[in-house]
Amino acid sequence: MNETLEFYLQHLDKKDKEKLFKFAKELFKQKKYSKLRKEIEERREEIKKGEVLTHEEVWK
Repeated sequence: MNETLEFYLQHLDKKDKEKLFKFAKELFKQKKYSKLRKEIEERREEIKKGEVLTHEEVWK
């Protein structure tokens, strides 16, 4: 499969992009993604508190 999601997004109009976004959100709500959702929410809180890695820390 050579196509990517970005390829398709470039060719969709705004209304269809919104449909795709809603569909993706529903998939993300599924139980199998609950761990990932939790990690993302925790990371958001860390970012709000300023707990971010520097470029140097990332590449150590």
